[in-house]
Amino acid sequence: MTSHQTAQTMKPATAAKKLGVYLQATPAEFQEGVVSRAELNALQANPPAWLEELRSNGPHPRPVVAAKLGVSIAGLARGGVTEPLTTEQIEALKQESPGWLRKERATQAEVRKEGARITKRNAERAAQSDDRRS
Repeated sequence: MTSHQTAQTMKPATAAKKLGVYLQATPAEFQEGVVSRAELNALQANPPAWLEELRSNGPHPRPVVAAKLGVSIAGLARGGVTEPLTTEQIEALKQESPGWLRKERATQAEVRKEGARITKRNAERAAQSDDRRS
C-alpha cells in the first residue's frame, strides 16, 4: 500500500501573515489563489520584486508596524494606529515621537524586563529543585 501525499495549501491571508506582508497590498493573483507550502518556501527563499518591495517599503501589517516601533499591537491600538503604515510613515512617527509612543515603548520595556525576571526566577527554582534531588 502506497501513501498518497497531498500538497499542503493555505489561504492567501495565512501566507501573507507568514511572509510578514499586508495582504491587500499583494498582487491580485496572490490574493485570489491558494498557496502551497512549496510555493511559500519558494517565496521565502527567492522573493520576487513585489515581495521585496512590500517588505522594505510597506504598507506593513500591524505586527510588523508594532515591531518596528518597539510597541505591542495593543499599544498601537491605544495610540490610535489602526491602519497599515509604510516604512516612511513609521520613520516619521519615530522622529515625531508622540507621547503615546514614548509611553507604549516604556510599557513594552517594563514587560520585557518583568519577563526576563520571571525567566531568571524560574531557572533558579529549577536549579534548586535539581540540587535537592541530587
